[in-house]
Amino acid sequence: MKLPVSTEWLLHCSAALAQLPRGATASAAQLARHHDLPAAYLAKQLQALVRAGVLAATTGPRGGFRLARPAAEVTLLDIVEAVDGASPPYECREIRQRGLGAAPPEECLAPCLLAEKMADAHEAWRRSLAGVSLADVAGALPPSVRERTRRLLERPG
Repeated sequence: MKLPVSTEWLLHCSAALAQLPRGATASAAQLARHHDLPAAYLAKQLQALVRAGVLAATTGPRGGFRLARPAAEVTLLDIVEAVDGASPPYECREIRQRGLGAAPPEECLAPCLLAEKMADAHEAWRRSLAGVSLADVAGALPPSVRERTRRLLERPG
């Protein structure tokens, strides 16, 4: 499965926000500089996480983005699905019933084995992502990384 590059951006930006004190914000421009990303495009992508309730956005001089829920309640699956949707990446088109090698209809009463295996793999992938929170990610980072992220992103209150 190949995800768009924006998914990587939003996973990293969300993980960076999870390293800040609860309620602290960082602007799209700060996050873009932090990760060397195009600010205008990143700002548009961050809005997908706001619409999904993963991030909250505030306006004004101290405005920016922050986690909308505690980091322990935001999973990697929440972020991926906010950006890429929840539909499975594999769609069986029943080609086993086409062409010269077409199986007769009576042999195709059960779902396609390949479709079943792909669905199993997709569910395993989803379970894996659902089992990892932003708090897990932030907590696994070396303290020096968390300190650097806070120093570079945290705005004085």
